[in-house]
Amino acid sequence: MVYTQANKAAQTYGKMAVSTAIEEASPHRLVQLLMAGAIEKMAVARGYMEQQNTSGKGENISWAISIIESMRASLDRDNGGEIATNLNDLYEYMSQRLLEANINNDLKAVDEVSTLMHTIHDAWIGIAGEVNASSR
Repeated sequence: MVYTQANKAAQTYGKMAVSTAIEEASPHRLVQLLMAGAIEKMAVARGYMEQQNTSGKGENISWAISIIESMRASLDRDNGGEIATNLNDLYEYMSQRLLEANINNDLKAVDEVSTLMHTIHDAWIGIAGEVNASSR
């Protein structure tokens, strides 16, 4: 019983910390958090796939797709030029691969998309200094 109460308290604290981080985040940081969230959901989905837990797999893959599609929808295609076009195409590909992974229980497809998202995430972190300098 004590463990359950402590676990609930920890979850509540975690949710509050995430909410505060989101409220205080720059647009650049928000995208970084979305990417990290998609990576996390893919990792959880992968675990469920290994456990043959269909509902957990589907829920987490759907969540990852939703995050990716949110990032895709937020692209500034009018001002983003070739980068925005390429990211749009890549996000579309990633969503499609995750859908296929869900249907076919394809761990390799999840790994592929996770690797792609890690690459984008790392690059996004790498430009943080440039973004912060240009916003001053």
